[in-house]
Amino acid sequence: MPESAAALMQQLHDEHGAALWAYCLRLTGQDRMRAEDLVQETLLRAWRNRERLDESRGSVRAWLFTVARNIVIDEWRTRRAQSELPVADVPEKHEPADQTDQLLLSWIVAEAVTSLSPDHRAVLLECYYRGASVAQAAHRLGIPEGTVKSRTHYALRALRLALQEMGVGA
Repeated sequence: MPESAAALMQQLHDEHGAALWAYCLRLTGQDRMRAEDLVQETLLRAWRNRERLDESRGSVRAWLFTVARNIVIDEWRTRRAQSELPVADVPEKHEPADQTDQLLLSWIVAEAVTSLSPDHRAVLLECYYRGASVAQAAHRLGIPEGTVKSRTHYALRALRLALQEMGVGA
């Protein structure tokens, strides 16, 4: 192996760079940014452990691939460990909160919605209840996107007014 660190890194790049890049892309599911980080970390570890990179002790490419694979496995294990709750940290079961107020409010809102025009109800149904985008709502209702936007604006104003008339503060 070359004596200087720069010469070592250049040789690793020239001889193994393309293969290491392709392997890291496969390991990361074609995520280019993660693959770049993985190649960089692998080469950094190669530089730190350059005394181990002797062709007489085995394939340098195999060593690089093993290091890259181990880095990915370590990252996966770390993420999994962070997402798991230890048995001692399991949240205690709480009594369900009283949902009466929420139920009554939903009935009042439903009653106020019935006071809206059919066009206003339709855009609110698409945009808020079904979660459609303006473009999707326009397509489903067969109207221009600008009409969906203006009807939504005026429908919300009318709904606010209806709720105020029913005694509900906005």
